[in-house]
Amino acid sequence: MSQANQPLLEPYKIGDLPLKNRVVMAPMTRNRADNKNNTPTDLHVKYYTQRAGAGLIITEGSQVSERAVGYLHTPGIYTEEHVAGWKKVTDAVHEKEGKIFVQLWHCGRMSHPKFHNGERPLAPSAVNPDAKVFTPDGFEQTTEPKEMSIQEIQETIQEFRHAAEMAKEAGFDGVEIHSSNGYLFHQFFNKNSNLRTDDYGGSIPNRARFFFDVLEVIGEIWPENRIACRFNPSLNGAFGITATEESIAVFDYIMEKLNAYDLAYVHLSEPMNDVSNIDYLLTEVCKHYRPIYKGTIMANKGFTQDKGNKILKDGYADLVSYARLFVSNPDLPERFRNNWPTADWDTDTFYTQGAKGYTDYPAYEEEKS
Repeated sequence: MSQANQPLLEPYKIGDLPLKNRVVMAPMTRNRADNKNNTPTDLHVKYYTQRAGAGLIITEGSQVSERAVGYLHTPGIYTEEHVAGWKKVTDAVHEKEGKIFVQLWHCGRMSHPKFHNGERPLAPSAVNPDAKVFTPDGFEQTTEPKEMSIQEIQETIQEFRHAAEMAKEAGFDGVEIHSSNGYLFHQFFNKNSNLRTDDYGGSIPNRARFFFDVLEVIGEIWPENRIACRFNPSLNGAFGITATEESIAVFDYIMEKLNAYDLAYVHLSEPMNDVSNIDYLLTEVCKHYRPIYKGTIMANKGFTQDKGNKILKDGYADLVSYARLFVSNPDLPERFRNNWPTADWDTDTFYTQGAKGYTDYPAYEEEKS
C-alpha cells in the first residue's frame, strides 16, 4: 500500500461533520488540570492544538460534576470557569482546522472519599471495586461506595445534561459519553457491580436504562449526530470489573438498540488483556459488532499504522483512535502519510503535572532540524 493511499488518511463524515482523516486522538487521562477548580489551562491549549492534525480529537475524560471525580487533577466541564478554559482549547483547535469532542465522565465507585469531603462515592450498588485510585496522597485502595437512590440517579442524569450544555457553550463539536472502562455506566451494566432490584437493576434492559436515560437528555441539547459513546465489552480484571456470562449480551442489547439513534459514532475497545481462554467474551469486538450496529464504528486499543489500515480495509471499523502513539507523536497523521518513524512515549510522565512528557514531544520535522 503506498503511503498516500491509506484508508487511515481518507476523509470521513460523522453526521454533518467532515473529518480530514480517520486517525482519531483517543481520550486519555493526563492529570494536568492541577489547580483548585480542575480547570483546563494554557498547557491544555498547547497539547490539543499540537495534535489538531487528527481527523478528530476526543478530550480526556472530563467530570460532569463534583460527585463525578475519581482522579487527581482531571478537568471538569460543569462550571463557567471550566467553559472558559475549554473555550480556549476549542478555539485554538478550530483555528488549526481541527475537530474536537469532549468526553463526559463520571467515575462512580472508581473514586475515593478524599475527593468527596469524606462522603462515599456514588455507585449502582454498595460493592467495593477493590481497585486503586490516585488521590492527593498517592495510590490508595477504593472503599465501599454508596448505593445511589433513585433521586441521586435522576440528579446524575441532570448533571450529564448540564455538562452537555456546558460543552456546547465551550465550543466543542460534539460529546462522547464515557460509558466504558469500569466507570459509572459500566458499573450499571455489570451484574457483579449492579445488585439493584428496582428499574435500574436485574434484567439487561434495566441495567442499560441509566445509559439510555442519559443519552435521551443529552439529545435535548445536541443533535444525535454530534453525540457518541464508548464501550469496552470484553473488559475483565481491570477497573474493578469482573466480566460475567451476561456481559456480551448486555452490549449486544445496547448496540442493537442504538440503531434507533443517529449517533456520531460508537467507540469500541478491543480487549485490554487476553480473554481468549474465556469462552463468553469476545476476542474481536469490532468484528462482532459490525453486523449488529449499522452506524459508524471507531476502533481502539493498541493499533499500529498497519493494523489501523487493515481494520478499515476489512470493513470492521470506520475510524481508528490512537492513544499512546498520539502522546509521543503530536503529528501522527503526517508521520503515517510520509512513513516517518514514530517516537516512543515515556510512561513515567503520563500522569504527572507540567509540560514534561505532555507538550514537549516534537513534531518529526522539528526533531530533524
